[in-house]
Amino acid sequence: LASDSRSLTFQAPQESFALKPGQPELEVVLSWSDTTGIEIHRRYRFTRNSYVISLTQEIVNQTSSPLAVRAYTQILRTELNDPDASRFVYTYTGGVYYTPEAKYKKVSFEDMRTEHLSIEATGGWVAIIQHYFITAALPPDREPQTFFTSAREDGKYLIGTYTNPTTIEPGITHTFNERIFLGPKLQDTLASVAPGLDLAVDYGRLTIIAQPIFWLLNKIHSVVGNWGWSIIFLTILIKLAFYKLSETSYKSMANMRKVTPRIQALKDRYGDDKERLNQAMMEMYKKEKINPLGGCLPIVVQIPVFISLYWVLLESVEMRQAPFMLWINNLSAPDPYFVLPLIMGISMYVQQKLNPAPPDPI
Repeated sequence: LASDSRSLTFQAPQESFALKPGQPELEVVLSWSDTTGIEIHRRYRFTRNSYVISLTQEIVNQTSSPLAVRAYTQILRTELNDPDASRFVYTYTGGVYYTPEAKYKKVSFEDMRTEHLSIEATGGWVAIIQHYFITAALPPDREPQTFFTSAREDGKYLIGTYTNPTTIEPGITHTFNERIFLGPKLQDTLASVAPGLDLAVDYGRLTIIAQPIFWLLNKIHSVVGNWGWSIIFLTILIKLAFYKLSETSYKSMANMRKVTPRIQALKDRYGDDKERLNQAMMEMYKKEKINPLGGCLPIVVQIPVFISLYWVLLESVEMRQAPFMLWINNLSAPDPYFVLPLIMGISMYVQQKLNPAPPDPI
């Protein structure tokens, strides 16, 4: 068009729209026209129980000359400045995009300031995400698009797509189609909307472990119906899966506690002769069949799994405002009375007491 449609004022046939009970869909039409014979009709179709909005843009050329147009979509927002956000919990807020070739990529607000993205893609999508929610533009799969980003001087950032130019002959109507997703980052829902959209639930480098953990958590929830109890049962299952490793670790620590007095006797005997002391300790470990690292290695193996579990609980919107029991009515919020942190602290203290004292006090 001769002018950018962002500066145009569209008209609606009525002031408000509502999806009435029993009505499966609602269509909202916004229109613009000028005195030369150009008309634009944007049709937004909302579907009950769906976060996907279908957008159809019709350009009618009633002039006497060909009209060159292209469709574009942009998502615009400011940076997130939440004064109540925890300093100990990091979640990503910014742009992301997906193409069949590049797969899932992040474009932070800082990236938008320093370098403008401009890539061509057929298939894929662009979005801006925050902790629990996503706004995504989903172009047609087989239509070439250009993905772009930009940072404006007013502190706003945008990511979007635009098509190649299309010529509309006089008397012809051309239609552009796309979809928009506005809603929570529900993995099953996102996966059914577009390829790779479920990756917006960002578990980082441990996604390969975190996704099966969430799948199992979801299956448990489908049985018990409570996310709090689901987390407890999932943790028990994980601990059972690592039972043999934990048993080996505890046995090793118990053996180390038994020989602690003998280690102290060796220290008293050899004094500052570190070489003789280490040699005597290794001989004792060999005779007693003790592995000094036996208490650590089984725990190290479990660390990636429990870090993945942490990210699952942090990123899953299912936890948002999900009640558990008694005073805990939001699993995504801190315990207001600090009861759970206190119990955790006590359990960590008890577990520390179960560990043997290190051979070297330093």
